[in-house]
Amino acid sequence: MKVASLFSGGKDSAYSLWFAQMQGWDVQVLVTVFPEASDSWMFHYPALKWTPLQAKAIGIRQVVVPTSGVKEKELEDLAQALDKLKKSDGIEGIVSGAIASEYQRTRFDNLCEYLGLRSFAPLWHKNQTQLVSDEVEAGFEIIVTACNALGLNQNWLGRQLGLVEVKELVKLNEKYSLSVALEGGEGETFVLAGPCFKTRLTVVRATPHWRVDSGYLELEEVKAVVRD
Repeated sequence: MKVASLFSGGKDSAYSLWFAQMQGWDVQVLVTVFPEASDSWMFHYPALKWTPLQAKAIGIRQVVVPTSGVKEKELEDLAQALDKLKKSDGIEGIVSGAIASEYQRTRFDNLCEYLGLRSFAPLWHKNQTQLVSDEVEAGFEIIVTACNALGLNQNWLGRQLGLVEVKELVKLNEKYSLSVALEGGEGETFVLAGPCFKTRLTVVRATPHWRVDSGYLELEEVKAVVRD
């Protein structure tokens, strides 16, 4: 089956892409929605400018969909892009990394139904602790690029997720009801390497920005390196 995979550069979209490949689906293209607004209703914002480098490291063509980020309008922009891919590449379905957001899932499903595409959300309602642990154990190198929830301080910015960090997130969940998977914008991530990457990436220069109780990591220079 020929599919397009929604790709934000974060852990869940990368893991969903790999899952699709493991299922034998033919992932033709990575689709990245690039909102002008940092508070997009549907799509991630931090570090999006580096997704072309990730796509090159993965070895799959990327289509960038610019959008204003205005509620519902961004879905119209995505719909137009997917309709073009359906006609030009024979795309039959779309893979997304949705985990628990009914807002996202419902709109993706309705969009796909309208376009005559199948909607796949392989991570939907997975146990979040197990999911993040699986992502780490599968070999994905994941760093935190944004913190927007109680319990996540500036020390998390740039931190690579490992099993120790997963345990810490579980404790924060118990104390603050934080999503262990950082779902719903509570945190954002960026993937440097993984089983679907042919080469790995490294952050050469980055600057953390923090204001009161939230912040993000500005990735100023990222480069590809030869994979060990």
